[in-house]
Amino acid sequence: MTDITDTTTLDTTANRRLPTWRDDDRLRDECGVVAVSGSPAAAQLTSLGLYALQHRGQESCGIVSIDAGGDSHSHRAMGLVSDVFDDDALARLPGSAALGHTRYSTAGSSSLRNAQPVVVDYRYGPMAIAHNGTLTNARQLRRRLTEEGAIFQTDSDSEAVIHLIARSRRAEPDQQVDDAISQLAGAFSMVLSIGSTVYAVRDARGFRPLVLGRLGEAAVVASETCALDIMGAEYLRQIEPGEVLRIRDGHVQALRPLEPAPISPCLFELVYFAMPHSRVYDCSVDGARRRFGRQLAREHPVEADCVFAVPDSSNSAALGYAEESGIPFELALIRNHYVGRTFIHPSQVGRDFKVRVKYNPVRELIDGRRCIVVDDSLVRGTTSRGLVALLRENGAREIHFRVASPPIVSPCYYGIDMPTREELIGSGHSVPEIADHLGVDSLGYLSLQGMKEAVGQYGPFCDACWTGEYPAPLIDRESQLATAGARG
Repeated sequence: MTDITDTTTLDTTANRRLPTWRDDDRLRDECGVVAVSGSPAAAQLTSLGLYALQHRGQESCGIVSIDAGGDSHSHRAMGLVSDVFDDDALARLPGSAALGHTRYSTAGSSSLRNAQPVVVDYRYGPMAIAHNGTLTNARQLRRRLTEEGAIFQTDSDSEAVIHLIARSRRAEPDQQVDDAISQLAGAFSMVLSIGSTVYAVRDARGFRPLVLGRLGEAAVVASETCALDIMGAEYLRQIEPGEVLRIRDGHVQALRPLEPAPISPCLFELVYFAMPHSRVYDCSVDGARRRFGRQLAREHPVEADCVFAVPDSSNSAALGYAEESGIPFELALIRNHYVGRTFIHPSQVGRDFKVRVKYNPVRELIDGRRCIVVDDSLVRGTTSRGLVALLRENGAREIHFRVASPPIVSPCYYGIDMPTREELIGSGHSVPEIADHLGVDSLGYLSLQGMKEAVGQYGPFCDACWTGEYPAPLIDRESQLATAGARG
């Protein structure tokens, strides 16, 4: 994925198709969550799961465990899982139930106060929550709860769920959880605990993935199956949209589901965000990306000497393109794995620096050759522009850029930290304009129809970032626009 823009060379007001929204005040979290119930090594297993989900957030991470006496133990810190959870830290997290979270900053400041899981004392025992997604009514809920006397400790939308449970008039924890989640709108795949009881919840539209596994007597919940793999757990199934599970000592019971809504899982998970060895929505991510690449080759063929990926999230799509076209696949770009994914790095300065050190071209595979470069998506554009310049320096005779998804024209309000509409290079510029900006000989995007057909059996999907058609109401955003309109 490419994601940095140099707006000095582009007219960002041209061809605007949709109104511009300011998005610097969004409350949302695109993250990875893990829960383990019924294992004496719950915290250790949770840390392994978080390690596998590091790609979903590299800013902060945390684990909360609950011991046999009903006490909670928490360790949260800024940084990577491998740095935060050493043997000493894990030894201080006893118990047979644990929640884990890895996060990058999309809501509030980049600080420890916003790290999850959030944990509080509650009359039924410690209550903790780890959330992946975006509540589209977070500001509405926060405003109402604040007026009722609630005091918020973080900037995250997830904390509203804690207050809703605590203020519920229902008699039992199961009912209180039901009361709280029934008031949520938008995207939420979450794990939460009250005492040693763990709950797993996925919103009715199923925007973000969540899976269920088993390891011996223990039950495991995670954002992706790659977390189960690293633990050695068996993948049982995805947690269905609207499903609510209660887990006690590894025993799983379904509770009353959420009110049904049209299913719309995020297709961008298959394009970019999920790991290729995961299964998301019961679909192999690697298989989906290979199909995207093969369809891309059918839609945008070109004579060339080699195909290579912008590693790593584009590897599968590039292999699919090579398989369909018959043009040899080469490892012509080597990624430095000691720098993070530019898309989720919280600092623009950090992104700019990492672009310069992230890719190393293999000159012998590029010099004098006609190259097809496959990327999974194109967001802002500067990374690709710099990469194209680097390939030219290494002797590429022709550069044909191929993108295994359609042009992104709209920001996401369901949990992926997309830029504002002004920053999206596909929003206000034609394909020829973008090709000229990148400095490539040709540019081809996968069509929306072709992408959907490649994974049609696993849909329908949310495609809002490519179409601007949002399947769930943007309650807070619509309120902001109405207020701005009234003032205007």
